[in-house]
Amino acid sequence: MSGFLLIGFSDIRELQILHAFLFLVMYLLSLAGNLIIIIITTFDQHLQSPMYYFLKHLSLLDLSFISVTVPQSANNTLTDDSYISHAQCILQVFFFISFAWAEVAILTVMSYDRYAAICFPLHYEVIMNPCKRKWAVTAVWLSGSISGILFTIATFSVTLCKTTVIHQFFCDVPQLIRLSCSNKYLGVVGVDAFMAMMVLICFTSIVLSYIHIFSTVLIIPSAGSRAKTFSTCLPHLFVVSFFVSTGIFEFLKPTSDSPTVFDLMISVFYTVIPPTLNPIIYSLRNKVMKEAFRNVVLGGKFTRK
Repeated sequence: MSGFLLIGFSDIRELQILHAFLFLVMYLLSLAGNLIIIIITTFDQHLQSPMYYFLKHLSLLDLSFISVTVPQSANNTLTDDSYISHAQCILQVFFFISFAWAEVAILTVMSYDRYAAICFPLHYEVIMNPCKRKWAVTAVWLSGSISGILFTIATFSVTLCKTTVIHQFFCDVPQLIRLSCSNKYLGVVGVDAFMAMMVLICFTSIVLSYIHIFSTVLIIPSAGSRAKTFSTCLPHLFVVSFFVSTGIFEFLKPTSDSPTVFDLMISVFYTVIPPTLNPIIYSLRNKVMKEAFRNVVLGGKFTRK
């Protein structure tokens, strides 16, 4: 065969239908939530600050990231055809790695933006001026593309001589390396180690930013302001930690010839859950976003009534 076979969660048809249904529900939720954020941060003139500018790009990345794997997996399950061509697999690896790294990068930029806004409010407009935020977003997308190219070249430069069965619901890099019968996969290990180090650096920067934010907020005498900051920052920090830890664990753990359901669930934790939760954290918990949603979607006249 010129392609691969993706082994899903179960061989039982009823469970396959359940898996496809759950994936489609989560995909539609992510699609709706992220599209709403993109629309209102684009058209609402009150949401043109750097925070919402970065949030729009995060939503665009979330939407792209989840679209790489979930629709293909649901379609394969519903049609009872687990085949994916070699070209589709290459594209899936490229876009998956590109959007995954870009998401880590944009989350790092967003944490620095909040750090600058809370810890240096008088200098915030200078630190995050329009020119700098455009350069930051350009660097995010460019670094994602470079990462995707490096991973794709390193992954598909190895000789795949074993079975073409991939024990995953998408073309996962560790599972592809498992099919190799040559020692050229050491290049992939090197790229893995380098990217893991970069992700740890970004995650450390995010944690340090929030440590400074929390230490600054604790000094604020207003209990309401402290509660508002903690209610927004803590869920964000949790999702970032969840996304980074599960992703690094999946890429660095030894691959097995007989993967378990736990291995598949780990993949779901960093491919499906974060893009679905991010819109909830950044919109439903934000009064400005909810007001903008009512104005844009329901109309100003209805909202006033």
